[in-house]
Amino acid sequence: MRALIQRVSKGSVSIDDRVVGRISSGLVVLLGVKQGDEVSDAEYLVHKIINLRIFPDEQGKFNRSALDVDAQLLVISQFTLYADTRRGRRPGFTEAAPPEQSIPLYEKAVTLFEQSGLTVACGEFGAHMVVEIINDGPVTIMLDSEDKRKS
Repeated sequence: MRALIQRVSKGSVSIDDRVVGRISSGLVVLLGVKQGDEVSDAEYLVHKIINLRIFPDEQGKFNRSALDVDAQLLVISQFTLYADTRRGRRPGFTEAAPPEQSIPLYEKAVTLFEQSGLTVACGEFGAHMVVEIINDGPVTIMLDSEDKRKS
């Protein structure tokens, strides 16, 4: 699994001009599922995201986690995080998991985020969504569950 996280002052996701998820200060989590991913990949990423110290303390240093600041989370499925652009001009998405595999893992990740006690809003899996992000910092970080195998 792969997550692109952005620290935001606010964020929202709309479908057909209807807001389906909205947060104030927190993180927008764009989440992609790769073929072969498992529940342990979701567990690793959720734990990493909620504990990653990317919020400032009183001195402005990155010393606080989402849990420390009671951040809100906006979690959006994003298969394009697995775009392969090595050949040609049209990205390929063969690494991205098909819906029958990715939906349960995306939903598991959302459940794990909710179990952390943080406020969680979501998009709608597979829908065409308009995402509004007011990036704070800007802070944007890419995380990959394959990193758990390297550490």
